[in-house]
Amino acid sequence: MEFSRQVSINWTGSVMEGSGMVAAGSGAFSLPVTFPRRIGEPEGMTSPEELMAAAHAACFAMALNATVGRRGGSITKTRITCKVTAEKGESGIKIGTSALSVVAEGLVGIDPADFPEVAKAAEQACPVSNAYRGSLKVTLEATVK
Repeated sequence: MEFSRQVSINWTGSVMEGSGMVAAGSGAFSLPVTFPRRIGEPEGMTSPEELMAAAHAACFAMALNATVGRRGGSITKTRITCKVTAEKGESGIKIGTSALSVVAEGLVGIDPADFPEVAKAAEQACPVSNAYRGSLKVTLEATVK
């Protein structure tokens, strides 16, 4: 079964003075973007890096809970943070890392000592991790609360 999603942007002006609105084809969001806010303080605007982090966190949440379920466990609450880091140099912007951090609350059916290994297996199965892994360093920190 193949599926797709799309996002569009309407951009006006130059890179430094211009701006755009990123809109999900589903209608789920419409977010403002500018280059100065991308590399400076966001001031309520998003960036490609933030959208990459959102995609990675959401995908990993699904992969993790599926992996835990397949191993006979469950998690009451999963808190995931993803931080995408980039560097701006003379040749432009280079996105270097996507760092996942997960805290599992109410883990049942899996020994808490085994959770980091289960989380790593989920990260290895995560489609977004696999897409990023070829060009970014993907890291994972997993804890149980």
